[in-house]
Amino acid sequence: MALFLGVDIGALTVKVVLLDAEGCLAYRAVRPGGYRAHQVARDLIHEGLAGLGLGPQDVQGAVVTGYGRVLCDLSDLVARSEQRSEISCHALGVHHLIPQARTVVDIGGQDSKVIRLNGKGQVVDFAMNDRCAAGTGRFLEVMAQALGVALEDLGPLALAARERVPISSTCTVFAESEVVSHLARGADRAAVAAGLHEAIALRIKGLAARVGVEPEVVLTGGVAQNPAVVEWLGRVLERPVLVPPEPQVTGALGAALYARLRLGQGENFT
Repeated sequence: MALFLGVDIGALTVKVVLLDAEGCLAYRAVRPGGYRAHQVARDLIHEGLAGLGLGPQDVQGAVVTGYGRVLCDLSDLVARSEQRSEISCHALGVHHLIPQARTVVDIGGQDSKVIRLNGKGQVVDFAMNDRCAAGTGRFLEVMAQALGVALEDLGPLALAARERVPISSTCTVFAESEVVSHLARGADRAAVAAGLHEAIALRIKGLAARVGVEPEVVLTGGVAQNPAVVEWLGRVLERPVLVPPEPQVTGALGAALYARLRLGQGENFT
């Protein structure tokens, strides 16, 4: 059984996807990575192959993408592998799942990006914020702690708000102080949570303005699992925002698709 491997080494998590020769999903997994990301990726690959009753020799090609791709050398495990930018991998992954997509918003643990596609899923333009945690998963983690709620409860809390408390700070540190100040003055937690999600959406809107927004808009990354981010992003962009079934593995899926595409065209991996 021929398999194609995609690995996405994010700042916080590792995502692995295995596709069969027909391009169908055979395995996918997500696990926290951190400083052990390289080993975590290998563990997930071995677990996936073992579950299929196969081994590394059955992997015909692999593509590694993401924040930490340069740290993940699979040449001793897979005969043919290469590295590719997360921009192109997210673009192909989204195009495969939602062909009508023209704008991709990816919000990861430590960065966010907006990618504009053409009808073939090729990248036309992109803008990226990788210098500040504002508008990322890390921002939400810090704010959940400041509000005293679990991260998974932050989105539902914001959606329950009847009003919002605007958050003016774009810096994570200053925004955290602003949240604490609002709470100390008796502000409703749900209203503050709503203001935080509006702030994230406005941050992404500014990023999107640099490349232009065309429908359909698709949101990927772990943050796409937060319903309030989806809601507020749709409000500020003034258009519906679509979310793939498993938004966190879109980059790894695109990487696996690139591996399959390259071999299907008879190209050699370096």
